Amino acid sequence: MNLVLIGLLVLVAALLGWMAVEGSRRERRSESADSQLAELRRELQTLAAAQAQNAGQIAAIGQAVGQRLESVANALQEGVTNSAQIAAGAQTAMAGELKNTREQIGEIQRQLGAVQQAGEQMSQTVRTLEGILGGAKSRGSLGEVTLENLLADSLPPSQYSTQYRFASGEAADAVIFLRDKKLLAVDSKFPLDAFRRIAAEGDDARKAFASAVKVQADAIAKKYIRPAENTLDLALMFVPSESVYYELLMSTDGKGQPLDAYCRERRVIPVSPNTLYAHLCVIAMGLRGMQIEENARRLGAGLSGLQKQLGMLNEVFERLGTHLKNVQQTYSDADKRLEKTQTTLENLLTSAPPDSLADSAAGSAEAPKTADEPRQAPPSESPPLARRPSQQAFFLTSSDQ
Repeated sequence: MNLVLIGLLVLVAALLGWMAVEGSRRERRSESADSQLAELRRELQTLAAAQAQNAGQIAAIGQAVGQRLESVANALQEGVTNSAQIAAGAQTAMAGELKNTREQIGEIQRQLGAVQQAGEQMSQTVRTLEGILGGAKSRGSLGEVTLENLLADSLPPSQYSTQYRFASGEAADAVIFLRDKKLLAVDSKFPLDAFRRIAAEGDDARKAFASAVKVQADAIAKKYIRPAENTLDLALMFVPSESVYYELLMSTDGKGQPLDAYCRERRVIPVSPNTLYAHLCVIAMGLRGMQIEENARRLGAGLSGLQKQLGMLNEVFERLGTHLKNVQQTYSDADKRLEKTQTTLENLLTSAPPDSLADSAAGSAEAPKTADEPRQAPPSESPPLARRPSQQAFFLTSSDQ
């Protein structure tokens, strides 16, 4: 059983470590995406400056930005895929853990049968030890040792403490640490003297036995049920003898009330070695289940936050793509209008007669003259306005794009 528990603990620790490694990987991917976004912002600033200097570079920069956006999108898609794989792996691990838990329950049930047989043998051993355990101190030491061994076999050392002292100064034989800092007190009681007199004295000794059990139950309820100190509203009374525990279950007090019912009214639960072991196994499985549930909740919260961040990043990329498309469309419209204006101007220059162009140029160039001044010859005909080679190449490049 110890090997099974250790193996289970190692499995849980490995799962937690794997989840921590995967979390760090997701953080690194997120940091990589942030760095790429920062680099993209710097490139956009460079793009804005370059657009003011040379509009012809917008297409090339737009293509580079598109490639960068595609790489970032691929990285984000890979991050989403990895997150889905992590979630699937966590679900698989949880399913395996639940399967192992069911197997452990079956193993515990089989071991309970073996413990029952061992309990019968233990009852015989107790009869042999009755002569040795004549003093109350010796009986108390046996109960404390048995309780400590059961706790060590069922729970990790961090989940319990022996000889736990409350603020009142009373010390319980053991307390079990539960979730939310709650405590479950366990105290060992061994009314062997009253039990031994039952066989010899009959009903009178049974009444004394019932009185001793009620006194012990009242003492446990008063000392160790302390909600102000984060204890549960119940406590366990450990009876380290199956024979004494059986007699407790079968006995009644002077009013005919069963002793176990009286103990339950006082919020004190009697347990034997067998039943305490079962209680401790259930507590251990519950603690492991709650830890798994907490880990799954944290994983779900982390994946939900990642999904929200990806949605916000997608909106930013969509707005950026829209702006780039608008800039490219505006540039194309301006290029077409400029080319149309130039064509119209060339048509006007080529369609006018050369003589009229020369006369209009001469009339606009010469100043007012007197009658005595000779008239100057008209200036030579100017050639039509031609498009510069650089402009032609520029417009051809823009139209091709």
